[in-house]
Amino acid sequence: MSDQQAKLSEEEMKTYRVQGFTCTNCAGIFENNVKGLPGVQDAKVNFGASKIYVQGNTTIEELEKAGAFENLKVRDEKEKKVEREPFWKQKENIKVYISALLLVVSWFLGKQYGEEHMIPTIGYAASILIGGYSLFITGLKNLSRLRFDMNTLMTIAIIGAAFIGEWGEGATVVILFAISEALERYSMDKARQSIESLMDIAPKEALIRRGQEEMMIHVDDIQVGDIMIVKPGQKLAMDGLVVKGTSTLNQAAITGESVPVTKTMDDEVFAGTLNEEGLLEVQVTKRVEDTTISKIIHLVEEAQAERAPSQAFVDKFAKYYTPAIVILALFIAVLPPLFGGDWSEWIYQGLAVLVVGCPCALVVSTPVAVVTAIGNAARNGVLIKGGIHLEEAGALKAIAFDKTGTLTKGVPAVTDVVTYGGNEQEWMKITAAIEKGSQHPLASAIMRKAEADGSDFNRVLVEDFQSITGKGVKAMVEGVTYYVGSPKLFEELHGNIESSRTETISKMQTEGKTVMVLGTDKEILSLIAVADEMRESSKGVISRLNKMGIETVMLTGDNQRTAATIGKQVGVSDIKADLLPEDKLNFIKELRGKHQSVAMVGDGVNDAPALAASSVGVAMGGAGTDTALETADIALMSDDLSKLPYTIKLSRKALTIIKQNITFSLAIKLVALVLVMPGWLTLWIAIFADMGATLLVTLNSLRLLRVKE
Repeated sequence: MSDQQAKLSEEEMKTYRVQGFTCTNCAGIFENNVKGLPGVQDAKVNFGASKIYVQGNTTIEELEKAGAFENLKVRDEKEKKVEREPFWKQKENIKVYISALLLVVSWFLGKQYGEEHMIPTIGYAASILIGGYSLFITGLKNLSRLRFDMNTLMTIAIIGAAFIGEWGEGATVVILFAISEALERYSMDKARQSIESLMDIAPKEALIRRGQEEMMIHVDDIQVGDIMIVKPGQKLAMDGLVVKGTSTLNQAAITGESVPVTKTMDDEVFAGTLNEEGLLEVQVTKRVEDTTISKIIHLVEEAQAERAPSQAFVDKFAKYYTPAIVILALFIAVLPPLFGGDWSEWIYQGLAVLVVGCPCALVVSTPVAVVTAIGNAARNGVLIKGGIHLEEAGALKAIAFDKTGTLTKGVPAVTDVVTYGGNEQEWMKITAAIEKGSQHPLASAIMRKAEADGSDFNRVLVEDFQSITGKGVKAMVEGVTYYVGSPKLFEELHGNIESSRTETISKMQTEGKTVMVLGTDKEILSLIAVADEMRESSKGVISRLNKMGIETVMLTGDNQRTAATIGKQVGVSDIKADLLPEDKLNFIKELRGKHQSVAMVGDGVNDAPALAASSVGVAMGGAGTDTALETADIALMSDDLSKLPYTIKLSRKALTIIKQNITFSLAIKLVALVLVMPGWLTLWIAIFADMGATLLVTLNSLRLLRVKE
């Protein structure tokens, strides 16, 4: 269970989706209202994902009543997504149109009869009431509890404007505030769409065969073990294993990789992927709520609710900033008139300060950027598990890579075979037959090579098999005793090895290969070089990271010579060899002391301690392993590093945008406040400054949707 729901007991907890949140503040008010409902023990809002978790018994009607102040729509999480009306048709925007129409008509009447006339004044008053009644209800409630937020500030400013006879400006403030809220709602919805689109990836029904019968079944009713039939051009509805057929699948929805992957018997397949050409029969291995795509959606929604460090700062700042603005506005309105100033003029200036002091733009500056960036990453096959990890990744100075399985494929392969007399295939067959009894990790590479050559080594009769600890093995084949092992073993057997052979062995070792020797106690028959193959993408990824100014370090348990060769090949800036798992952990701690922000990239299984010790743990191959999804701060869904530079680029951009947003929000307020001195600040300028700042901050954040690889 996540932190979000930690204090909510599993048995009675229900999740609802909410439509219509405009700001974190409104989400907080809604959460408190729901907590106050009869039968509700606790409630927690996830603003980023637009959800509320409720513990206790309540109805959707009750929840919507609690959200009536913001006209929130609530639906059960399991219900199908309701298609949203176009933005301009939404009910909450209709009152803005009526209010705006009344304002324009009243302005023309004011020109005809004079601003002081009763008719335009009634028109302005009606415009204020229609456009701002829900704002006033919330604002007055807050005022009675001495809770100062945007609604409270706006309510005081509008009522104050009417009180000093500025009806027209009061009505304008109401409309501009309503427009600003509507646009904020629109942009937040846009930011959340990346997750909504993930939810629509997997079909809601699948063709299932049970016994002799084939039928379309809703995913909620599909059982583990059912056989799902997937035709060409169809998307998979569930995770499973292929039991019949061969086809290529486009897995872009899960891994972000657009190149289709061939799948055949016993291969793992994921819900939401597209079957391109063949007919597949898939045995379902997970229930719908446990599929990889469901996990991704769940983790992303949780991540969007996690507060980024800058957001925590902004929320804390806003808590003290808003009351400070109210006190400042009061001083501006009251002090100058006490020393001979005009009451009406200075109250007006005080009201303008209230409006410009509204922390709208500041409060929305971080969450929109975080929600947008995390959503964009998820669509590109990268899971960032919270705003804090997004910001940390943007500040990275060094990245440590586990070599095996990360920079390399983690599967040793035979690279060279050198024979001295006799047939290469024959010697390979004998070596594979002997190695079949060995536990050595390189044995499987030799057996795979023999299989690929088409030799049937399983039929070779091996007698007197014996392991020579740390050096190799010996066995008898057709009356001859053969040895398979390291060059050291043959030095002991033969005394000195011929210099030309020693040179060949040294050359292979310098290339980062491990050399196995086949021979008898008299002669060497064959040299077999085995190496862990480098991933095709590793070199390019490391080069891109180095260009970004990031120090890249390779961590490996290999000996220094092999490590240096591979490190040079891949282009890392530093190499640490001969490391045990605990050495990796200590090295990460040491690196953090030097750079503060350090990432560790591994496969998430044996690297768990080092991943946890780094500022950002990055796991690869998240699509296949739950461990990677659980232990890492960032999971690359594909088994490939190519998404890493994109992740750093996105995180850096997000960090820049958050800083720009916070700086801009505060700067525009300072400029407006400076205008108070000469008495130039009007309600018009104030509301445009506030609305303009909010809009620019939101649009700036939406630029994160455009970050590509």
